[in-house]
Parts: sequence; C-alpha cells; structure tokens
Amino acid sequence: MVSAEQIQRLLEEAKQVRLQAYAPYSGYQVGAALLTKSGRIYGGCNIENASYGAAICAERVAVVRAIAAGETDFVAMAVVADSPEPGSPCGICRQFLAEFAPELPLIMANLDGKVRKGSLDEYLPYAFNKDYFRDEEAN
Repeated sequence: MVSAEQIQRLLEEAKQVRLQAYAPYSGYQVGAALLTKSGRIYGGCNIENASYGAAICAERVAVVRAIAAGETDFVAMAVVADSPEPGSPCGICRQFLAEFAPELPLIMANLDGKVRKGSLDEYLPYAFNKDYFRDEEAN
C-alpha cells in the first residue's frame, strides 16, 4: 500500500525531474519517479534523439537508474506530463516495468493537478514474461 505522503513525494519528484527532459523535437517533457522498497526514489526524464528510435522514455530512465544502484524491488511509480490528460507510460515502458513489478501501482498526473491511479497489470494485462518460456529441464 502506498501512502498519501509517498504519492505526494513521487508526484513532486516527477514534476521536478520533468524539467530536465531533453525534448527538442516533440516539446513533450515527461518526468517519472520510482519508489523502491528501500524508500529511495529514482527520477527519470524523457530524452529524445534526432533518430527517433534512439529516444528513451522517463519511466525507463527511472528504472535503469534504480537497477544501476542495485535496486529491483519497486513499490510505486508516478508519471507527470504537461498534457490535457494525465501522462501514461507507453507500451514499451509498460512491458519494461512488467519485467520487474507486474502489479506496480501507477500514479499518473498532468500539471493541472488531474491524477489517475491504477496498477500496471490493469494497463498491461497478460504481459509477456518468463512464464511464456518453456522449462527446458521438463522436456
């Protein structure tokens, strides 16, 4: 269970790190904040590239930062964007998150204060995961 205080901290961190986004092509700045079991929060912002496929979303930046610090137990994530509706992780980010926390609570918000809460498994049901691989020892 994520407390109201933790949600507020995540939203504030996501808003702040959003300001560091490198988005010269779309102008769409996104911030993400990932809370880990240790209580640390890892922020991430989107980073665009002239070769669009080389861009990386804020959510994946936050996850990569946490993993690089040795953390893989994720508690919740907030995503903030300047859009009419709360920012939502793209499909690639949803799949990336599902690798580590398939039921991760998501708090999505825009700069106007509109907030949407849910969980990753609601937004990506039946995510592809290790259960789809055959157990070679059983064959």
